[in-house]
Amino acid sequence: MATEFTIGARASCSDGHCGELSRMITDPATRKITHLVIKPKHRRQSDRLVPLKLIDMTADDIRLRCTLAEFDELQPAEEIDLAEGDDYGGGYGAAESVQGYGNVGSMGVGGSSSGMGIGASLGHHVRTVTQHVVPMGEAELCPGESVHAVDGEIGEVLGFIVDPDDQQVTHVLLKEGHLWGRKEVAIPISAVTAIDEGIRLNITKQQVEDLPAAH
Repeated sequence: MATEFTIGARASCSDGHCGELSRMITDPATRKITHLVIKPKHRRQSDRLVPLKLIDMTADDIRLRCTLAEFDELQPAEEIDLAEGDDYGGGYGAAESVQGYGNVGSMGVGGSSSGMGIGASLGHHVRTVTQHVVPMGEAELCPGESVHAVDGEIGEVLGFIVDPDDQQVTHVLLKEGHLWGRKEVAIPISAVTAIDEGIRLNITKQQVEDLPAAH
């Protein structure tokens, strides 16, 4: 049976709840999901990059084949860097993407939970900038990524349906845009021409509207 991964889905380890799905990593060449990014239930911890081999593909929800302690040791899915500027008053910056595996935990060197670092007391404005870690050659899909039909934007990515036998994406779940009366639409992967900085389709808005609802 196909497995549905939707943003915000609950994730559990063998010994308890660990967090929720925040984004997904794909291989654009094979259109396979390679990793899930799980946001820990303790918000101060860094998101974790979970290889698909650790995911129980037959579960109704997301179940990890590891303990909570082992989950905490997985590769962080974020890097926290320090940035300085004359016109910044403190706090966190916007998330960016960076290719390759990072080694920085939930706080960068000199960082703090307030977003202020070394030098703040000397009058320098210092902020922390969160970067998403993406394995080399792969692409991330985050909540709100746009889906583009050939004649314009049609909605936002909500998740994927994956074949558990080969981890191949079979459908893209579309969050309703201007589609009336429906919450989700399942778009066959055959209609997808690119999975990078959003989803691009080879069908029109009307053809998307004519697809059956996902539920």
